[in-house]
Amino acid sequence: MAQFDDIRFFNDAEVNIALQSAVRHPMIKTLFQYTFPDKPYEEVKKIVLNCKSINDFQRDVIRKSVFRILDESSAGLTTSGFEDLDKNQSYLYISNHRDIILDTCLLNVKLFDHDLIRTASAIGDNLVQRPFVNALSRLTRNFIVKRGAGPRETLLSSKKLSEYIRTLLQEENRSVWIAQRQGRTKDGNDVTEQGVLKMIGLASGSQSIHEYLNGLKIVPVSISYEYDPTDILKVPELLAKAAEEEYIKSENEDFNSILKGALGQKKHIHIAAGKPFTFSNETGMGTNQLLQQVVTELDDTIQTNYKLWPTNYIAYDLINNSKKYSSHYSEKDLTYFERRLRLRVNVEDEKAVKSFLTMYACPVFNKEKLSVVDEA
Repeated sequence: MAQFDDIRFFNDAEVNIALQSAVRHPMIKTLFQYTFPDKPYEEVKKIVLNCKSINDFQRDVIRKSVFRILDESSAGLTTSGFEDLDKNQSYLYISNHRDIILDTCLLNVKLFDHDLIRTASAIGDNLVQRPFVNALSRLTRNFIVKRGAGPRETLLSSKKLSEYIRTLLQEENRSVWIAQRQGRTKDGNDVTEQGVLKMIGLASGSQSIHEYLNGLKIVPVSISYEYDPTDILKVPELLAKAAEEEYIKSENEDFNSILKGALGQKKHIHIAAGKPFTFSNETGMGTNQLLQQVVTELDDTIQTNYKLWPTNYIAYDLINNSKKYSSHYSEKDLTYFERRLRLRVNVEDEKAVKSFLTMYACPVFNKEKLSVVDEA
């Protein structure tokens, strides 16, 4: 695995060494104190330093961090579909992506609860520039996706990444999580970038692309938050995109999104795992046609399984000035949502209001296109 040293997560022999350094870092110390608020830090250090593997650290520390986040900033996490997966099988989870860190943390907590193989998860190198974030990501089985290089360097890093994913899935029997597109979905429209599948397929070797992808046991995953705690942080980028302007992130924007995503109010959360799917190539389609078939399958499943909340129906009705889905929310739901809207955007700015509402309404539009939305 030495060829993957620049992108891989820690191996178990490195975990305790990394933790001995981590417990002294002020930011990581703050995380540990948040996780164990009723314990003196010397006792917390003992719990942390007792971890000899990533599994230990995820079970004894990170799961407890996630439970506290859920207790303080949500109305609960529900799931569907995981009970149908094989406990001994590694899967390639291709997921919509709404929160930088929390998406994969929540998924792995539920994989743990169902005694399924936890994931190694892709994370962009732009998100791990700070040394302590890099260390935490490698301690929680994240591997690096390198971005922003030239065409040649991008191709080489893509080949290495695809080979690493293949190695994890087929040689290490380790499940893998990867987002369906580069970066988070900010406009609510969960669609798969074909380039993600092209990158994964670079490791197919002598196999045909459809045989290779079938062998990876792809599971579509849909994660939905009733309230997106980072909604207000996404609006400026949406406005820039609508105006066809370049959006330049502020220095601490990604880090602020991580904190806001973890600590901000989310209300209800649901993660749905689809069934592992396979596809054939009986008509002899070319690679691009095959990949587009996979894209369509992923998009249809992720959008169909996306759980709609009152916020989604309210936003749809507000955009359309209608009461079409009023049976799906109460007056209290509507009042709370409108108050949130007023607090987050200037309601006199029509473009900002539309961007905010579309973020929540788009999953309803997508389900309508697929004729799977409940109008009762």
